Amino acid sequence: MISTRKGPALDWGWDISPATGAMMAAGGAYSLAAAGGLAGLPPGYALLAAGAGALAQGGADLYQRRPLAHGIARCTAWLTAGGWTAVALSGHNALTWGAAGWWGAGTAAAVVLARGLATAEERGKSERVQRKLQKWANGKAGEWHARLANLFRLEGHKVDGVLPWKGDVGYTVRVQMPEDTPELPSDADRKLAAALRLPRGGGVQITDGMVYGEIQIRVTAKDVMAEDLPFPLDTAPATINDPIVLGLHPDATDAEMRLLDACALLVGQVGSGKSNTLNVANGAILKTDDCVVWHIDTTGAGISLPWLRSWAVTGESRVPVIDWTADTVEEAHIMLDVAIAGIGARKAGYQDLMASVDDDKIPVSPQVPAILIVVDEIAELPQPIMDKLDSVVNTGRAARIRTFKCGLRATQDVITAAMKKQSRNRAGMRVSDPEELHHLFPSGRGHLDPKAAPHKGCGFLASPDEDDLDTDPAPFKAYRITPKDIDHLSPQLADRRPAPDPVFLDTEPGRFYASRWGRVLPRLYKAKKLAPTTTPYTDLDVLYPLIDKATGLPITGGTDSTTSSTAPATPAGGTGGSADRGIVTDANGRFGADALAAMFAATRASTTPPSPAAPGGIGQGPDTGAGDESNVIRAKFGVVIEQTGGPADRPDPVPQLLRDAHDAVLAAGGRMHTADLADRLGLEATALGTELGRLLRAVGVERPGKGTVRAGAGSEPKPGYLAETLAEAITQYRNGQ
Repeated sequence: MISTRKGPALDWGWDISPATGAMMAAGGAYSLAAAGGLAGLPPGYALLAAGAGALAQGGADLYQRRPLAHGIARCTAWLTAGGWTAVALSGHNALTWGAAGWWGAGTAAAVVLARGLATAEERGKSERVQRKLQKWANGKAGEWHARLANLFRLEGHKVDGVLPWKGDVGYTVRVQMPEDTPELPSDADRKLAAALRLPRGGGVQITDGMVYGEIQIRVTAKDVMAEDLPFPLDTAPATINDPIVLGLHPDATDAEMRLLDACALLVGQVGSGKSNTLNVANGAILKTDDCVVWHIDTTGAGISLPWLRSWAVTGESRVPVIDWTADTVEEAHIMLDVAIAGIGARKAGYQDLMASVDDDKIPVSPQVPAILIVVDEIAELPQPIMDKLDSVVNTGRAARIRTFKCGLRATQDVITAAMKKQSRNRAGMRVSDPEELHHLFPSGRGHLDPKAAPHKGCGFLASPDEDDLDTDPAPFKAYRITPKDIDHLSPQLADRRPAPDPVFLDTEPGRFYASRWGRVLPRLYKAKKLAPTTTPYTDLDVLYPLIDKATGLPITGGTDSTTSSTAPATPAGGTGGSADRGIVTDANGRFGADALAAMFAATRASTTPPSPAAPGGIGQGPDTGAGDESNVIRAKFGVVIEQTGGPADRPDPVPQLLRDAHDAVLAAGGRMHTADLADRLGLEATALGTELGRLLRAVGVERPGKGTVRAGAGSEPKPGYLAETLAEAITQYRNGQ
C-alpha cells in the first residue's frame, strides 16, 4: 500500500478482540444487575435492552454477510445475557454466589463462542478472497496465453500463474517458453504495452525467471511515480541492520538501501530532487537507535540545518539528532581523523565482542552504534579530504563506519572509478545526459532508459539485496519530506539517538569530539541567539587543533598526513597557554584561516630583493636555473609580476607568488575566486591564473572540480583556488618535487 501522511491526531478507535468484547459485555450485564438490584430497577428493562441488542446484532450480521448460524448464535447470546440480568434483578441476588457462578459460566461460554465464531469467519473470508483471486488469475492466465500466441505466434508455451502486486498497481505473469523459442523478441515489451493499452507511466518489463526457459512479464498498470509519496511519519524504533526505504519502485515495492555493510552514492542535477532524497535518507536513518549520523557539507551545512533547528533554535529537542556537522574543510579533517582513529580503536577493543558472536564484524547496538558519515557536494572537497574518506570506506566495514556521498553530476570528474567500486548502494536522480547514468551504472547500460523515471524525485537505484547480491538499477520515486515534516520528526527522534562508544572516542583525535559544537555553532548561527538546550554542548573549553605549517591542515595526532611537519609555534601576539592547550589564536582571538595567515606573515623568511624583470615571455618552471627568465611572468597585456630570486638565491624554494596566494586564500576562509584573489594581490586576473596554473602543473598538483569553487554561501561555482591545493603545491616545492 502507498503510505499516507499522518500527523498527530487523537485516536478514538478501540482495538478490541472478539473475546475481549464478550468479556466487556458480560461485565456490563453484571454491573447493571448489581446496581439495578440495589436501586430497584424493573426486570423488564433488561429484557428490553437484550431484545434491542439482539435485533441490532442480527442486522449487522446480515449487512456483513455473515453465515446465518453465526448470526443466530450471537443473537442467542444477547438474549441469554438479558435473561440472566432480568432474573438477577427480579430476585435482587446478583451479589450472591449462585448468581455469580451462573454469570461466570455464561461469560466463559461467551468468550469461547466469540473466539470460535471470529476464527471461523476469518478463515471463511480468506477462502472467499482466495477463490476470487484464483478466479481472476485463471482468467488472466487464459488471456495471456492467447495474447502471446496471437502476437508472437507461440506454440507450446504455458502460463504458470499470475501474481498481483500490492496496491492494485500491476501484476506478474510467469510463462514457461517452448524449447525452440526460449525468449520473446527484443521489442516484445513495447508490443505488449500497446496491446494492453497501458496508460503513460505504466509499462511492461520482461525478465528471466527462476529456471532456464521461464520468463516473467511484469505489467505496471498504474503510474505510482506520478504522484507525490509523503514520507512516513511513524517513529517506531528501527535498526540499521535492516534496509532503509527511500521510496517506491513502479510496482509499489520498497526502494531500499542496505547501509550497514555497504557505502552509498547519490547523484543528481540541480532540481532533480537529490536534496529531498538525501533528507529522506537522513529521516530513515535517524529512526534507528543504533546508528550515529555525522554530516560533512562545506557549502553552508544545508543538509544539517533543518535537522538541527529543533535543538539549536526552538529548543524542542534535548539533544541534536545530527551528532556532528563539519561545515568547513578544517572541521571535516578533524571529523575524519576521529573516524579513522576510531576504526583502529574499535578493531582492537572489540575482539571479545566479535568472538562472542563468531563474526569478524562488530555487532551494532545502541551501546556500540554504527557511524554513518553523510557527505554532500563531494565535488567541492579537496583531495586530502577525499583521500581520508576513501580510507574510511576501505577500512571501516568491520568497525561499522560507513559513508553516504552525494554529488551533482554522474561524470568522471565527480564520480571516480574508485567511488563507484566502493559504493554498492547507488542512486542516480534525473539527469540530462543518459551517458551519466551509464557511467554510474555500467552493468545496467542495456536496461537504462531515462524516460522510465520522468518525474521530479524519480531516479534509478541499485543496491545489494537480502542475499548480498547486487541488483540491476531499477526506477524508483523518492518519498517527499518537507521542512514541516522534519520539524515534526526531530524532537521525537532526538531522545533515542545513540552516542559514540567510549572505545571509539578513546583516541588522540577523539579529544576534539566533546567541543565540536563549540566550534561549529558560532559559525552556523553567527550572532543568532541559541536555545538553552545547546548550553551543555557549548559551555565548556573549546579545543582547537594546531595547524600544520606546511600543509595548512589541522594536527589532531590521528593521521600521518597531518603530522608530517613540525607544528607551528604560538603565533605572534598569542599566548603560550593557548598553544599548550592545542588552540591556535592570535592577539585578536582569530582562529583557523585568519590566525594561520597572520602566522605565515610573522614567520615568513626574509628574502633577497626581487631581480629586475627581464624582457621576454613566461618562465618555464621553478628549477630552470637562476640565470634564465623563470622568475618573471609577462602577461599578454604587458602586466609583469615579479617573484623572489631563483632557487639559488633564496633558502625557501617556494615561489613568492604561490606563498602570497596561499596566505590570501587562507585569510579569506580557505577558498577564493580567481578574480577576488587577483584584486587582493593587486594583479591582473588573467596573468595570475596563467602563472598559478603553471606553478601548480610544475609539481603535478591539480585543482579539484575542474578548478571551480564556491566562495561563500549561495555563491555560484567560478574559477578559483582552495588553500589546501596551494598548500599541497608548497609542500611539493619544499620536498624538491
